[in-house]
Amino acid sequence: MSDNKRESLGSRLGFLLITAGCAIGLGNIWRFPYIVGRYGGACFVLFYLFFLVVMGLPLMVMELSIGRASRRTLYGAAKVLPHSHPEVWKVPALIFCAGCAVLMIYYTTVTGWMLCHTCDYLFGGLPTLNNDAIGQHFGAILASPWKNIVFMCVTVAVGSIICGAGLKNGVERVSKVLMGGLFVLLLVLCVHALFLPGAKEGLKFYLVPNMDSVRRASLLEITAAAMGQAFFTLSLGVGSITIFGSYIGREHSLVRESVIIILLDTTVAVLAGIVIFPVCMTYGVKPDSGPNLVFISLPNVFNHMPGARLWGSVFFLFMSAAAFTTVVAVFENIIAFMIDELGFSRPKAALANALVISIFSLPCALGFNLLSGVHPLGADSSFLDFEDYIVSDILLPLGSVFVVVFCGLGCAWGWKNFFAEANAGKGAKLPLWTRYYLFSLLPLAIFALFLFGTIKRWWPELLGLGQ
Repeated sequence: MSDNKRESLGSRLGFLLITAGCAIGLGNIWRFPYIVGRYGGACFVLFYLFFLVVMGLPLMVMELSIGRASRRTLYGAAKVLPHSHPEVWKVPALIFCAGCAVLMIYYTTVTGWMLCHTCDYLFGGLPTLNNDAIGQHFGAILASPWKNIVFMCVTVAVGSIICGAGLKNGVERVSKVLMGGLFVLLLVLCVHALFLPGAKEGLKFYLVPNMDSVRRASLLEITAAAMGQAFFTLSLGVGSITIFGSYIGREHSLVRESVIIILLDTTVAVLAGIVIFPVCMTYGVKPDSGPNLVFISLPNVFNHMPGARLWGSVFFLFMSAAAFTTVVAVFENIIAFMIDELGFSRPKAALANALVISIFSLPCALGFNLLSGVHPLGADSSFLDFEDYIVSDILLPLGSVFVVVFCGLGCAWGWKNFFAEANAGKGAKLPLWTRYYLFSLLPLAIFALFLFGTIKRWWPELLGLGQ
């Protein structure tokens, strides 16, 4: 697609909210709290914030710069930006772009769980259940093939319809509404959580560092988990951020824009923890209880509040909204690829996206029921675990290394071109001295994360972690 035919966003606010929406989602509200709980609370949070700044920020600037300079997806950029031998860069760029599809074939199932909880609060008996019954309710959802398939397909259909409606009329307009509502509701829930009996204990766990947690999990594990969460929550390495750089002008520096986006993302993650951990301590839910933390602890908040049905349905509606901001943003990347590279019209690309993602999402949707006996990674692993491993432990870190190398090597795009693009416009600039960190230490640190994840998964005894 030529530049003059490419759609553009209607406002800077739209760009910031859509790009933040790509980052804000289940990574903040579903994954972040239980990862914090698993790795000991406040110490993990400090590590996570550190890696957001030293790794997440420069990588976001790079992805946005690639998109704005090329006016294309990551794959399209690999064809037009390199100074020589673009074929060398096209193949890995295509592989990492495919990571968007892999992310969506399990993310849509989890988003479907959010939608299912919304419906159960609005029309079912979920508001009347006690603590044990709430856990059984979530187990019943997982065990139901038709519920998983139906709500996954609804997620895919709604996300595709929004993208099919256009960049301004669909993606931008819906993202503004969803993001605004999400922030308002989280603030209200935070205020309520602070007055719960277990608020003091929960906030202490969440915000006061405890070195015992470091000794239990090991410093190496906490470091790797924090680095991985920084990649996951910002959706870096698979080009999902790149596409939104292609929709904006050069009025503002990309350092400034990236800082704002990361602040929005981090604010939601922090607010989610302030809601969840006081709840855990108040209602006796273990903060390291895994991915189902949000489906067990939060309903207990609402079910002990006046107007439980209203609060629960509204919260899970906006939990769904947070997830949908990511679904829509990543779908936009896939659809833009079809438009740019396959010549599809936007409606045709949206339809193709819906069909392909729905079909490939079936193993995850059925992985807790009909296919529960299949363990792709051994032990009790599910298709969701396998697909999350592919994205979080392989594609995100290796894709990020690719982005750094692409921006840094002269035979690719080159650091001079990257610096010029990143610093174009009003706002904060990248200092020239950062070149040595960005193109030497940063890729080594990211590759070390990949190696750690691989060794931890397949040869944990080498790290002294046991089986």
